[in-house]
Amino acid sequence: MEKIEKVLAAGNSHATVNRDPAAQSGEYGVYDLRLTAPGVENLDYIGTEPHPRAEQLFAGAWSACYTTVFGMAAELEQVTLPRDYSVDIQVNIGQTGAAWFLGAEFEIRVPGVDKQVVEKIAHRAHQICPYSKSVRGNIEISTSIVTA
Repeated sequence: MEKIEKVLAAGNSHATVNRDPAAQSGEYGVYDLRLTAPGVENLDYIGTEPHPRAEQLFAGAWSACYTTVFGMAAELEQVTLPRDYSVDIQVNIGQTGAAWFLGAEFEIRVPGVDKQVVEKIAHRAHQICPYSKSVRGNIEISTSIVTA
């Protein structure tokens, strides 16, 4: 698998389960996109631009799916997640030489949970998530865990 040498464009997403459907968080020319996932209500893709690029839409769809599956993986591991856990994904389009590639950077925030436990849940979620499975072995994925 090739690594991107030069990022040409990136799409970012931030997905979290919104426990207050009346809450507004989009501002400054962005809006919140309410997404749905099986068995989850009020999943928000926060702060997308009014005219998103393909990599932003892919990041948003992936983070919505992965955030949902992350919660399922935590249940399978018998771990109770804090209400404010979230997943940020940046999907990059870039080049190595003349070839073009996609890459993804995950930042998973799970305050108050041991980092090794979160890593185990994150790995399991990647095994379950249809988006993660569809790109496995095809794009470089990095993951950082934030527990503070």
